[in-house]
Amino acid sequence: MSRFNRNLWMAGGLAAFALAGGVQAKTITISCGAVGAEKQLCEEGTQAWAEETGHEVQVVSTPNSATERLSLYQQLLAAQSEDVDVFQIDVVWPGMLAQHLVDLSQYTNGAEDSHFESLVANNTVDGRLVAMPWFTDAGVLYYRKDLLEKYGQAVPETWQQLTDSARVVMAGEREAGNDRFWGYVWQGRAYEGLTCNALEWIASHNGGTVVNTEGEVTINNPQAREALALASTWIDDISPRSVLNYTEEEARGVFQSGNALYMRNWPYAWSLAQSDDSPVKGKVGVVALPRGGDEGAHAGTLGGWQLAVSRYSANTEEAADLVRFLTSYEEQKRRAIQGSYNPTIPDLYQDQEVLAAVPFFGELFETFKNGVPRPSSVTGESYGRVSNAFFNATHQVLSGEAEPEQALTGLERQLQRLGRRGW
Repeated sequence: MSRFNRNLWMAGGLAAFALAGGVQAKTITISCGAVGAEKQLCEEGTQAWAEETGHEVQVVSTPNSATERLSLYQQLLAAQSEDVDVFQIDVVWPGMLAQHLVDLSQYTNGAEDSHFESLVANNTVDGRLVAMPWFTDAGVLYYRKDLLEKYGQAVPETWQQLTDSARVVMAGEREAGNDRFWGYVWQGRAYEGLTCNALEWIASHNGGTVVNTEGEVTINNPQAREALALASTWIDDISPRSVLNYTEEEARGVFQSGNALYMRNWPYAWSLAQSDDSPVKGKVGVVALPRGGDEGAHAGTLGGWQLAVSRYSANTEEAADLVRFLTSYEEQKRRAIQGSYNPTIPDLYQDQEVLAAVPFFGELFETFKNGVPRPSSVTGESYGRVSNAFFNATHQVLSGEAEPEQALTGLERQLQRLGRRGW
């Protein structure tokens, strides 16, 4: 038994002992997302902890849109509300929310040492561990193996190859009678998901990450303009115009129904595409996202979610214990096998049961380990405004309202003004 598991077992035993002695059971409230199987897996995990400790857990659903969820969290925390004890927070939020969150290092007994160092560092603000890694993410490319074989197309290495092969297969499938078939679906709504997609296009063209690690605005460059120009050609060609309002689930709905050749999404979509009632079960492959060209690089935006305890919780100790349980090896393993959620514990990428359930976890380990970070660390509390400006400028290009050079020049000026006031 590992040190963490032993400590967790002891904590559960002590809690049960205390409850047997007449201590009143507490009710812990946790916010969980509902993308894919997220809410179900969260409910199962929290129920297991509740049965072990004698406490109760109430799971609260939050908006699927990360942008809307952040706004809700900021309202609750600004009001110092006790309504939510444990928050599921995006990888780019620790710097923005740190002042409202408990330092978990006093409750973890060193459990964070078994997680990816980069994520622990990301979640540590001014020496305080304000969140524990729960699952990590990087954007990946889903494709129909059967259709690429049918039309003699190779798995694309570059975005141009994706564009060309999508046109070939889309034309063939439509000629065969499926006039709802599209070449490529992705997240194009003006929200954080578009920031992730656009960052991947630009980084894969060697165009940087909007703001560099020194805080310099780098977005207005030829490679970034080239990346956005290519993406804008997809609309009404290989991607439906409605993609400009897609989030993760809309894209998955089209792909999983059998009406798209390619899809950009997060790893969670794998288990759903492979479910018994999925029309594409057994027909799907997953690879790293394409390079920007022969000189480009594969780039998947670093995603993932953490668990944090509110400073305004009336049940801090119990909430922290729930976080320890949900981020443990055993619980992350269960979630990886059942829902293809990427563990934040490196050892799980060598676990044979995990690899049997999600084979590409091993093949794309480096993609997940070295995901392209959004510029949240350097911009701190200003990140929300940076991302908002970036995805709105990108959306203007994609919708035909602005040319790449015009949009990026305006974005550069906007971000430089923000930076002068101090990130």
